[in-house]
Amino acid sequence: MTKQTKITATEARFALESLTLSPLNPRQDVPEADVIELAESIWTAGLIQNLSGLADATGGAEIVAGGRRLRALKYLAKQHPDMAETRPELANPMINLAPDRTTGEAWALSENIARRALHPAEEIRAYGKMEQGGSTPAIIARAFAVTEKHVYRRLALAHLPAPVLDALQADEISLSNAAAFTISDDEKRSLEVLEQVRGEGASDHNIKRMLKPDAVRGTDRRAIFVGEDAYKAAGGRIGGDLFADESLFDDPEKLDEVFGEKLDAAATLLTGKGWKWAEAISDSYIGYHTIEDRKFERIYAAQGDLTEAETERYDELAELAEAEVLGEDGEAELATLQEKLDGAFSAEQKAVSGVMVYVDREGRLQGYEGLVAREDNQAAIEAGFLRKPTRMDADDAEPKSPISQKLRDDLDRVVRGARQHAALRDPDMILALLAFQLTGKGGYRGSPFGIRTDDVPNWPTTEGAGYVLDDRLTTPTNGPKDPWNIDLARSFRAFKGKGMEHVMAELHRHLAALLSAPSDLAPVIDKQVTTSIREVWTPTAENFFSRVGGPYLNDLWSDLLGLAAGHPTVTTFEKLKKGEKAEKLESLFGDDATRTALGLTDEQTARIAAWLPEGMA
Repeated sequence: MTKQTKITATEARFALESLTLSPLNPRQDVPEADVIELAESIWTAGLIQNLSGLADATGGAEIVAGGRRLRALKYLAKQHPDMAETRPELANPMINLAPDRTTGEAWALSENIARRALHPAEEIRAYGKMEQGGSTPAIIARAFAVTEKHVYRRLALAHLPAPVLDALQADEISLSNAAAFTISDDEKRSLEVLEQVRGEGASDHNIKRMLKPDAVRGTDRRAIFVGEDAYKAAGGRIGGDLFADESLFDDPEKLDEVFGEKLDAAATLLTGKGWKWAEAISDSYIGYHTIEDRKFERIYAAQGDLTEAETERYDELAELAEAEVLGEDGEAELATLQEKLDGAFSAEQKAVSGVMVYVDREGRLQGYEGLVAREDNQAAIEAGFLRKPTRMDADDAEPKSPISQKLRDDLDRVVRGARQHAALRDPDMILALLAFQLTGKGGYRGSPFGIRTDDVPNWPTTEGAGYVLDDRLTTPTNGPKDPWNIDLARSFRAFKGKGMEHVMAELHRHLAALLSAPSDLAPVIDKQVTTSIREVWTPTAENFFSRVGGPYLNDLWSDLLGLAAGHPTVTTFEKLKKGEKAEKLESLFGDDATRTALGLTDEQTARIAAWLPEGMA
């Protein structure tokens, strides 16, 4: 047993002028600017850490650890001649005295290798005290050798109620818990919540919810649409989650009030632009059922035409927008072309229809245009914007249509056939429509082809363990934000506008993901595309070895290494637990170092690289 020698040190105060820098101190040269910055810190926050040294023969001490602090103290003594009276603790600093020179040498080295980090609560209070003394975050950062960002985050906590910082220092709450308290300026409520969560391991989210149960985040669509200025002008209060860089709207009723007023004002503005009516909807979208329930018909603006040059430019800008490299000027130009392509409602159309306005999930004002109310149907029909209905509701006085439903279905089929006949003249459009449908960009209603896209399972229950597919098979396509409410014509034009190379790439990857060949066709496909299972799958303990029996693993180990049943390497393996066998086989397949350690031949290595369980080959 090794004896441990207890080293004792004596603390004593020494007059500053009796202290000198020991030659043992590794920091013999320190930039003057660093000394000045540290001096400002000490003057404001005090001497947080004692100096350490060896007593000398003259009644003073040689400082072995804390040379920069010693220089800073002597700098302060020159700047403040009365420091002995005003700050006696700095004029007579406490020194930890080493019992012998060997200990002093150890202190001198360890001081610069391992320093005790301040507890976050101590650090927060020290930074706060320096800030109150006039130090800037930059000065504090240099004094403590940390980044300015770190200082700002700590200073954000410096104004918390003292009991919260006390709880942090006592490790009754975490640092992130303490940060959650910064959203509240109600000290009474903060202390009530503190008593409920101290020592309970509460989540930051729950603390914030308890502090402000009704607050609305600045990312809420209503907050984005209204804006902070309008909300505050109406008397709303703004809080903040400093660590999430997010504002909190503390008066939800006031926010709803201002939101409703601004949305109504937008609807009123539209009635002044020719629409017969405009209605504000508080929901985040207008769904198909809303239109059905209100028994609206819909008319559409006549689609505009682009010149050949404009079409080429539109496609070019759309491709840049997809790549997110389109500047403001390009966005404005694309918007102008899109507006021309979309066409515009005529004054006559507006006179018999209206628009619903709403704010979407991103806080943007949207309009659902060309809605014809029931009482305006006849006027829209007479103006030629709507067709006279072929079937009437039972309560309508109009006579029953002479065209039966069966005949209507046949006529619809004829229309569909004519469309198919014409589509044969444009194979590029056919491929673009197919790719458009497969990518899901048409939402729930955008299925121009009568084909199924059944899920073809290609992902095992063990997920990604030893299994890696091409990203094109595993990365989902970004679909529309509201798959029920989408302008299909506009969406398809934008998709096709990216060019046939993009269309073919999307078609390629989505058809590949649907590939499920029958057994008599699979060999032909595999030969054509050189299918390699081991290219995407490697057996691991999780995906294979732990799911078969121990005797199977024993035989596999022996076969792969080409060893006889009684070989020491085989018998050693057989004595392992099943989990250890699975791990060892996983290492054999996946770790070059393991194969090297076993001294495998090229033949053995090739056998392992090609091996597949029966039924997969």
